[in-house]
Amino acid sequence: MIQSYKDLIVWQKAMQMAEMLYSMVKKFPKEETYALSDQMRRAAVSIPSNIAEGYGRNSKKEYIQFLSIAKGSAYELETQLMLTVRIGYATEQEISPLMNLLTEIGKIINTMISKLKTNP
Repeated sequence: MIQSYKDLIVWQKAMQMAEMLYSMVKKFPKEETYALSDQMRRAAVSIPSNIAEGYGRNSKKEYIQFLSIAKGSAYELETQLMLTVRIGYATEQEISPLMNLLTEIGKIINTMISKLKTNP
């Protein structure tokens, strides 16, 4: 039974993904501390944060809006991860677990949005 946003599997997966991302960007070159890695950390934190904030809102419409923001942040982070490979900061192998988790998170969010839209 869901009693808190912390009980949501999607929030738990998003938190796991953010932790993994933080570990990964620690390995980036020092000059990236306030550039791409900072942007990536913000996008990663935005996903579980918006899931939690939406859950705490008083209306389905607002919940859907915050889930949509979380989904957008997931796409943003996915793009940034692909860029890290292109510029040589990470390998496909290194980003693969994160990409898989982001795909899973996106699918769950899509399902949640669909159910919220169809259930009165």
